[in-house]
Amino acid sequence: MAHEAVFFTRPRKYGKGSRECRVCTHRMGLIRKYGLNICRQCFRENAADIGFTKVIISHNHFNTIYSSLYTTLNFNPYLNPYFNLYSILI
Repeated sequence: MAHEAVFFTRPRKYGKGSRECRVCTHRMGLIRKYGLNICRQCFRENAADIGFTKVIISHNHFNTIYSSLYTTLNFNPYLNPYFNLYSILI
């Protein structure tokens, strides 16, 4: 039995082996969220064309949001273990 007869004998219908980048057919580093199915390198090249933008929140802006939430809620988040500021921002 030659190497060609053994190589890729298993059907690739599910799992990591069945998925590939729709741009370059690369199989590793795949971004599957939102049905993109693009590898991370192709995503970086085409992110602006697709409509993704990089959002950067500075430390000062984060503190402004945090302090405004603190005053409007009249609530001390350090006393409540279930409070999650990131879930409010999202």
